[in-house]
Amino acid sequence: MKGRLLLFLAAILSPVLSFAQDEAMGIDQRIDQAFAPFSTFIQGIVFFEIMDGVPFVLVLLVLSAAFFTVYFGFVNIRHFMTAINVVRGKYDDVEKHGKSAPSIKNLKVDEDLLIDGDIVDTIRDESKEGEVTHFQALATAVSGTVGNGNIAGVALAIALGGPGATFWMIICGLLGMSTKFVECTLGVQYRDIGPDGTVYGGPMYYISKGLAERGFTSFGKIASVLFAIFCIGGSFGGGNAAQSNQATIVLKDLLGLEGAGAGAGIGVVLAILVGIIIIGGIKRIASVTEKVVPLMAGLYLVACLYIILSNFTLLDDAFGLIFSEAFSMKAGIGGFFGVMLVGFTRAAFSNEAGAGSASIAHSAVRTKYSASEGLVALLEPFIDTVVICTMTALVIIIFNFGGAFEYGGDGSSVMIDGVSYEGAGITSKAFAEFIPYSNVFLTIAVVLFAVSTMISWSYYGLQSWIYLFGKSKAAEITYKVIFCLFIIIGAAASMQSIWGFSDAMIFAMIFPNMVGLFFLFPTVKKQLGRYLDAIKAL
Repeated sequence: MKGRLLLFLAAILSPVLSFAQDEAMGIDQRIDQAFAPFSTFIQGIVFFEIMDGVPFVLVLLVLSAAFFTVYFGFVNIRHFMTAINVVRGKYDDVEKHGKSAPSIKNLKVDEDLLIDGDIVDTIRDESKEGEVTHFQALATAVSGTVGNGNIAGVALAIALGGPGATFWMIICGLLGMSTKFVECTLGVQYRDIGPDGTVYGGPMYYISKGLAERGFTSFGKIASVLFAIFCIGGSFGGGNAAQSNQATIVLKDLLGLEGAGAGAGIGVVLAILVGIIIIGGIKRIASVTEKVVPLMAGLYLVACLYIILSNFTLLDDAFGLIFSEAFSMKAGIGGFFGVMLVGFTRAAFSNEAGAGSASIAHSAVRTKYSASEGLVALLEPFIDTVVICTMTALVIIIFNFGGAFEYGGDGSSVMIDGVSYEGAGITSKAFAEFIPYSNVFLTIAVVLFAVSTMISWSYYGLQSWIYLFGKSKAAEITYKVIFCLFIIIGAAASMQSIWGFSDAMIFAMIFPNMVGLFFLFPTVKKQLGRYLDAIKAL
């Protein structure tokens, strides 16, 4: 076990430490130059193409989401209100002893009051397992997905793919609701409960356990280990470095900070802040996110709504541009697919449906019906992509009706009034056009988005880390130290390197996760029927 841990540490820390070899450069530049080749290498492996410009992983993601949507009878639409009712506690009685017990006993079961092999009285006690409520699990998972992908990621998508990319982001978000339902149901169904009540769940567990049930034990172990490795990388990349990168950009702009070590300095401050929070584990994380996320998202949406409603006469033009450009053939078939791929890529990075990460947070919920949490989880892509990403896109498109910047290019930056803006900086410029002193507000929003995402992803990565290296204090502390180092790397490195690495790590998780989903989706259908029967029996 110690040997594996040392080898893994060497692989992870080598790009981090190599920058120290060159003393002539500033620390930010040294970090970036050390990290860029590593980022490029990882991208080349993950995004292999099946045709020009079309990576296989994106095709796998979209077609899988479409399949689950159809197979589960458009669960993303038919059970949308059911999901909301679960979150607000309408069906809490099915989780309790009292009046739900007679109702559960009246359910139709296969034989002798058995449900999936469990005696009803035993099932009742399962509601005691778990560490957080439905709402806390949703808030924690949403805080992991609602991040700077919604601010910087949308800006990147529009800068590169134009307004049409927004349409494909929405489609990907709607389809992703079904995928999220499947993976989070499985996360609860196959979780482990420690002697102290601590929950361990996620794709690592449902892949290994589920495939073992079907006679593919070795294959399941290999796939689960690969997922854990990729999830750790995702926690260092998209859930960490990409977030600190964008927070640093807006903080440097607001505070007027320049110099070789400004990024690293901000990174150190962020690392200390996040480190204090993540030491407390999932209960501390949940208690923070259930307060921060609704406030953060609410304020951001109010600001977006103010801009959109203030420019109400341009709203139909904005939507018209989104739809027309989504199917535009002006640049030929390659241009059409390019816009589609940009939208799908940024949406997938933002809501992470198919990556399996959110199921780690949802597995910690207190429930005896795994499908109940799967239904709660399908709200995430809707909140994240269909609502928040779309509103960000509308603000940027309305802003650009004045011809502030040109769509296209490499998408990493645009020129506005002779100044180069990246990611969140583009969104900040759009906000500043309509709301005085909005740079202060958006800076706070970006930092809060970043911190909430980082603390949630620290939990995802830690769960994968202890799956590989064991449940010990030493393993936990080691992971958290490395996690905080990557906050500093993200703050200091260039946006292109950080986002390339982040995309690659998030998308790499899709491969092993889809193995589990396609082996186990019949179990999800069975659990959905069980939960819906329990609701009807109330």
